[in-house]
Amino acid sequence: MAQRSGEGSGRSGRPTMKDVAAHAGVGLSTVSRVVAGSPGVSLEKTQAVEDAIAALGFRRNDFARTLRTGATHTIGVVVTRISDPFYATLIGAIERRAQEHQMLVLVASGTDDPDEGVRVLQRVLSRQLDGLILVAHEDADYGFLAQEQRAGAPFVFVDRPPRGVDADLVMVDNENGAAAAVAHLVAAGHQRIACIAHVSGRFTSERRQAGYRAGLRAAGLPVDPALIVEVEDDVDACATALRALFAADAPPTALFTTNSRTTTAVLQALRALGEAPALVGFDDFALANLMTPPTTTVAQDPTAIGEAAVDLLFERIAGAAGQPRRIELGTRIIPRGSGEIAPR
Repeated sequence: MAQRSGEGSGRSGRPTMKDVAAHAGVGLSTVSRVVAGSPGVSLEKTQAVEDAIAALGFRRNDFARTLRTGATHTIGVVVTRISDPFYATLIGAIERRAQEHQMLVLVASGTDDPDEGVRVLQRVLSRQLDGLILVAHEDADYGFLAQEQRAGAPFVFVDRPPRGVDADLVMVDNENGAAAAVAHLVAAGHQRIACIAHVSGRFTSERRQAGYRAGLRAAGLPVDPALIVEVEDDVDACATALRALFAADAPPTALFTTNSRTTTAVLQALRALGEAPALVGFDDFALANLMTPPTTTVAQDPTAIGEAAVDLLFERIAGAAGQPRRIELGTRIIPRGSGEIAPR
């Protein structure tokens, strides 16, 4: 994962280990052992080296230290969009946990384009890193990471599994979260519940649609394909889909939306259409409690996901072996009003 090079020559004007060795009257290897805190150096020579370091204002070169220890105390995080509130919270959790371990975090955004995402990842891999946490693009092949894995580089994926490589994964239980949303709407009296599913991010969309269907079956309700609509995350597409649903002979009285971007687009479309069915959205979002009525959501915890991912990565960095692990975290319903509206 890391490209190695040698100790600096001092061309920058900063004192080097060679300068310290000359000032202290000892060999370069002695300076290296003192700086690294290694045993086997006499008190007299240790004192001479420390005095020389103080006199010259020498600062240890952490890049050179990597040559001796093989550790950089830096991990990488690559997500699709840093601006996404979910990933921003995830990154914050990783950074806080990393700081507890005196680790630095290098963060990069791969964008929604899979080819650019792979290029960004490959650039990150060329840096000095001890491990990497990343969000996979569903249309990208990560088979090239197998060589890095064989070389001992630890990777932990979050949110969805990668294609082309078997690796550690931390994600939420999408199916049970969606089934819980349906059960919540059924408890409010609804039997005609539509699923408005996002088309981007097929893995999560498919898992949540499967949970929606399982929730209906658990309630003894039929699965009506006409009530499952896949949409782009924009207001016009959602408005078109909703008009068709509400114009049907047996329109839905409640909606389940499969991610926060779809939820917000649906809410805007409903306002424009003058409709107000019951609604539960998967993923919480910042303004959910300010909607009219406030939006009931299935909340996943990006902080818990980030902490679980970085803890697993640290285990791998410390030498934990074994087959790739898959950690699924639970979700919870946040009732705010929209999911508790009774059928009309």
